Amino acid sequence: MKITKEITIEELIETVPQSVKYLMEKGIKCIACGEPIWGTLEDAAKEKGLSEEEINETVEDLQNL
Repeated sequence: MKITKEITIEELIETVPQSVKYLMEKGIKCIACGEPIWGTLEDAAKEKGLSEEEINETVEDLQNL
């Protein structure tokens, strides 16, 4: 499955369970981390203050997990 910044957090962790650890390391909230979150990976990353370049790098990292 191709991961994009438009993927929902829920779908991401269901599809790529190992993404939970990566998201926690980045400080991005996720459902499995104990904080319910709705929205996309991009929304969560922007909330954390990541730049567009950092978001793209995050997507690429997640794609390679």
